[in-house]
Formats: sequence, C-alpha cells, structure tokens
Amino acid sequence: MSKLRVACFSISIDGFGAGPNQSLENPIGKGGMQLHEWVFPTRTFQRMHGNGSGTTGMDDDFAASGVRNIGAWILGRNMFDPNRGPWTDMSWKGWWGDNPPYHTPVFVLTHHPREPITMEGGTTFHFVTDGIFSALEQARDAANGLDVRVGGGVATIRQYLRAGLIDEMHIALSPVLLGSGEPLFSGIDLPSLGYYCAERTCSPSATHLILKKET
Repeated sequence: MSKLRVACFSISIDGFGAGPNQSLENPIGKGGMQLHEWVFPTRTFQRMHGNGSGTTGMDDDFAASGVRNIGAWILGRNMFDPNRGPWTDMSWKGWWGDNPPYHTPVFVLTHHPREPITMEGGTTFHFVTDGIFSALEQARDAANGLDVRVGGGVATIRQYLRAGLIDEMHIALSPVLLGSGEPLFSGIDLPSLGYYCAERTCSPSATHLILKKET
C-alpha cells in the first residue's frame, strides 16, 4: 500500500530542521547546510546530482532508501523558491538547475497559482493552492501505487504530522547546534498522534531515527 513518508530529513541536536533567515545565499537558513553534511558525500546523493562516485555504508544506505519506491513528492513553497507572496520571477524554476533530482511529479504547496513546469529528467512541478489534503490526493494519483515523499520544509512536514497523515519518518540527527531556526517537533505531541521510534542507528556523521505510526 502506498505510504506517505519523510526521509533523510536532518535536524540539529536542538531540534531545528532549518536555520533562520532563509535567502538565496542560505536556502536552508543560516547554518542550515551543516545539517546535511552526513548525506552530501554519499554515492546516492552524488549520483542524484549528476556525479559518478561517492561514499557507501550506513549513511548511503539511508540515502538510497529515501528515494526507493517514491512515485511523487510534496514540497512547501519555500523548498522551491526563496521568495514569499505572488510569483514575481517566472524564470525561477527551483534551486536545482534544468535537471532536478526528483525525476517524478512534484506537488508544491502555495497560495499563488502557477502553471506546471516540466523539467529535464522526468520532473514536473505542479503548484497546489487548495491545501495539504488536495496535494496528497494529487500526489498519490500521480504515484501510481508507489510511495509519496514529503520533502519539506519544516512547516509542511508539521502540517502533515499534525493531521496524522505521515506513515513513516526517517530523521537524521546531525551533531550540530543551530540555536534558532525552524523547530520540527515543537508543540507536537507525537505519542498522542500514534508515533513511536521503531529504529535507532548511528554512523560517525549522524544518528538515524525511524519513526512509525501505529496501525
């Protein structure tokens, strides 16, 4: 059965999934890139971004699992674009160049309509203006029985968590302190929503946690 998953989502020791002051220069906020240092060297990440080599081992196993069986993605607006409000630069097609790493339909949550954008490599960005439930329905239809991955950012994951819609989460706890930014779990009572920690493993670069929802 198709699952709604979060995978390879990095947070700091103090619980932040992004740093403060997102900008073109700091797409994950100030200091946010540090959170993902565990995944950048992996073979899976390098191949997704057009390179031919990379590290293997536990971190790569989790990175590879994160893209396995994924038929569609859901992203928040700020995962696609650093700006707020109405679209002002229609030439902007995401952070990733002409061939984004998704290679599936991607559904971007926004308050402002925009026509779909077809990119190289099988990625098409669809812009959803009527909320998280509509985005999930459209993504599941597009996934054709495969899983749907919520890529972020923090606010988007929190919306799906509060609705109890996420079936499984892989959280990578990075050995980083940000001090401020966007907290992932603040104010969310995960046990009351039915979530539990099903797995914990450690690499030299991160602690990998698998959270599942009781069925």
